[in-house]
Amino acid sequence: MTYDVARVRGLIPSLGDGWIHLDPQAGMLVPDAVSRAVSTGFRTSSFSHIGRNGAAVRSAAILDAAREAVADLVGGDPAGVVLGPDRAVLLAWLAESLSSRLGLGTGIVLSRLDDEANVAPWLRIANRYGAHVRWAEVEIETCEMPSWQFEELIGPTARLVALTAASPIVGSAPAVRVAADRVHEVGGLLVADAFGAAPYALIDIDELNADVVALSAPAWGGPQIGALVFRDPAFLDRIPSMSLNPYAKGAERLEVGGHQYALLAGLTTSIDFLAGLDERARGSRRQRLEMSITSLQDYHDQLFEHLMDVLDKIPNLTVIGRASTRIPTVSFTLAGMQAEKVAAKLADNRIGTLSGVHGGSRLLDALGVNDEGGAVTIGLAPYTTKFEIDQLGRALVALE
Repeated sequence: MTYDVARVRGLIPSLGDGWIHLDPQAGMLVPDAVSRAVSTGFRTSSFSHIGRNGAAVRSAAILDAAREAVADLVGGDPAGVVLGPDRAVLLAWLAESLSSRLGLGTGIVLSRLDDEANVAPWLRIANRYGAHVRWAEVEIETCEMPSWQFEELIGPTARLVALTAASPIVGSAPAVRVAADRVHEVGGLLVADAFGAAPYALIDIDELNADVVALSAPAWGGPQIGALVFRDPAFLDRIPSMSLNPYAKGAERLEVGGHQYALLAGLTTSIDFLAGLDERARGSRRQRLEMSITSLQDYHDQLFEHLMDVLDKIPNLTVIGRASTRIPTVSFTLAGMQAEKVAAKLADNRIGTLSGVHGGSRLLDALGVNDEGGAVTIGLAPYTTKFEIDQLGRALVALE
């Protein structure tokens, strides 16, 4: 049995709007089960998990279940799962907590592939306390990030490397493990942003050797919830607390303010949805995630190859980067047309794409793409079909 995209599409009611959704970077469509879990959570949970009443007890159970689900998604420990309203917010709090380690005479390594959520917080700390910032660059032709540069960039004074697991703009997936091994040799930390990688790859925090993995649930059709997963949960008690609770321990030390328990219920359901993408999947949730995401990868490999064949046949279209290790996301330009105009024309054909990136893109700036009108970004999702790719191709031909 192959990946059953028709079955998956039937679980997502919003696909009935008649649009072709090739913009998962803005958030994948929400499965019906997730919407129902959020609705039920609002009706049955409390605004606090502290207390003995039934609603508070249910809120506490929802919180514990969400930590366990996120841990299963990355192969981590529930005790090391920090939850919050958005990964960008959590990364900002993490940067504040680690700021005492990033003062004058220390070094931070950032990446051109990363979006601002895993760049701006570290730049603010570096500017405030005098840490030296170095940049990992990409090859212009392929947008691959050569791993040999980490040996030079990560010197004895390096205390932190912030690196994406996969670019949500050009799809390139750098060698996180190489950077992690190198920074650990000099006593530093690596923060991996998995926003672009989930759900395209089975994330294994031990295999990445990352100290922290950042996640964003909308990336796989979940609610507006972010998470940080610490490979060593005990590390959370060794860094300054950001919590308003002076007695906070463990993950709560980076959780500022209260939780949205109904959204956390939806978070758990969204990860269960990923685990059930392949209806043959059996075993623990982690085992089901492994089988389902592997099945999705096989499907996407064939579909992405077809997408690239379609794009390569469009006159005056240039694909930005062709990394050998990647996720099924791609950006392109059309000669003589602003990206915003291309996206608008595609929208007229009820095809959703992205033009430009919220907050800008250092990568597209460095490549000079934004100086020439920007790029259109498209990506595959668990519900994308070959027919939709063909429709995209016909719409692009009509723009010529």
